[in-house]
Amino acid sequence: MRRRHSTTTARIDDKSIDRLTDFYAEVGCDGVTVLGIMGEAPKLDGSEAEEVAKRFVKRAKNMQVIVGVSSPGFAAMRSLARASMDAGAAGVMIAPPPTLRTDDQITGYFQTGGRGAVGSGIPWVLQDYPLTLSVVFTPAVIRRIVMDNPSCVMLKHEDWPGLEKISALRAFQKDGSLRPLSILTGNGGLFLRFRDGARR
Repeated sequence: MRRRHSTTTARIDDKSIDRLTDFYAEVGCDGVTVLGIMGEAPKLDGSEAEEVAKRFVKRAKNMQVIVGVSSPGFAAMRSLARASMDAGAAGVMIAPPPTLRTDDQITGYFQTGGRGAVGSGIPWVLQDYPLTLSVVFTPAVIRRIVMDNPSCVMLKHEDWPGLEKISALRAFQKDGSLRPLSILTGNGGLFLRFRDGARR
């Protein structure tokens, strides 16, 4: 994402963003997620992150773009989320900071981040990646986050092994205690949508 010009300065590599976006469009992708936690996003300042998000959205044309807005501070999260949505993003993605430990801390963080910082009108994805973030979501915690935050429309499930967690979420949906939720699995790139307990 960044191209180094000298030993002291760097800038966003716009041409590489364009080539990458064009490639995904050419192979038939319906959408992309950008500024995730495993890339260079944490190295960008606020204005650079907004620049990258806007570049992807503008170039993506018919693809939906989900922008990762994870940040230790809610002000930065709010700013990037709103700039991304104003540019035409389909939604944003939020991962927990690695300092969260208790269930109440986790659910409280997403109430403040999802409903407060991002805002109730912006659809967002809950990112569950305990192997990197060391924050463990139980199925009950995921259910609580989703039910407390109507704008949470998808779970990016990257736990491993994770089938038991997905099975528990399906059971919650079957008994009516969890509303319909899209699930994007990071372990193999499968997309699952649960509606009325069905797997699609």
